[in-house]
Amino acid sequence: MSPTNPMKSRKQRIDDLAATAGGVAVADAGAIDESPGVSLIASAWARLRRNPVFLLGLGITSVFVVLAVISPWIAPHDPGIGYLIDKVRQQSNPIPGPEPGFPLGADNKGRDFFSRLLVGSRQTLIVGVLATLIGLAGGLVLGILAGAFGGWVDSLVMRVVDVLLSIPSLLLAFSIAALASRPSQWTVILAISIVQIPIFARLLRGSMLAQRSSDHVLAARALGVRPNAVVFRHMLPNSLGPVIVQATLVLATSIIDAAALSFLGLGNPDDRQPEWGQMLGASQQFIYDHPHLAFYPALCIIVVALGFTLMGESLREALDPKSRR
Repeated sequence: MSPTNPMKSRKQRIDDLAATAGGVAVADAGAIDESPGVSLIASAWARLRRNPVFLLGLGITSVFVVLAVISPWIAPHDPGIGYLIDKVRQQSNPIPGPEPGFPLGADNKGRDFFSRLLVGSRQTLIVGVLATLIGLAGGLVLGILAGAFGGWVDSLVMRVVDVLLSIPSLLLAFSIAALASRPSQWTVILAISIVQIPIFARLLRGSMLAQRSSDHVLAARALGVRPNAVVFRHMLPNSLGPVIVQATLVLATSIIDAAALSFLGLGNPDDRQPEWGQMLGASQQFIYDHPHLAFYPALCIIVVALGFTLMGESLREALDPKSRR
């Protein structure tokens, strides 16, 4: 038997120890994990469905949207007809109280207050959604121009955005709505949407500028991909995440701004189509003796705006790694 080489035996022991360290063979160290990956949306949803704040906001907004859609069919009475007008007494009983079939009583024109609250949710939803969509569309156009072209186009667009952002949003909305010859629901929608355009434009422009220097965009340009394809297939889809989250938050501010404009009489003058801000404004002359006329519309506005805000903030935390707790 040949004598054992002590150096070889030591090396062999080290190799054996490394091969079995932690119960994992060295041969498996370079193995590729073939398990399917998880997309950003799937990963965000996995966190959101365990987030009680998001679930609360989603529940509030879901109830609001469902009620707004079906309110004309579930409202017990027509909100424009004064069923209790014969009980309205300007001196002794200007606001009829609750009675069977009218759980919240009526307003100063004898119209069912509960039905007006239900149907008013539809008008509030229409104004908030349309104003947000129009503002989002305008912001996308300006943001794409500034982020894709850069140079003097970026400077020109951003100076216009800076001017709009320098004016308080509610004051700007008031000014735009007041310029209309006849106030209507569309003047409120346009006024609020114009206020939201610079917010979306600046946010999208910043996201697209960050994408311009990313590896996949540089690789696409190096391969000779056309500029339009680089912008709309590589830069824009990867820049929309923060904009979509912002749209959820803007819905809350749009509802509040719409209520403020209607409260001041700049909204739809036809009170046969109820809207929460309009109802809140009409209640001011009776607020001391009948505070419920202001309490319920204000509560609805606050709860709905809170629901959209909770949902938007949760989406921001789930999609933005820097904001995750």
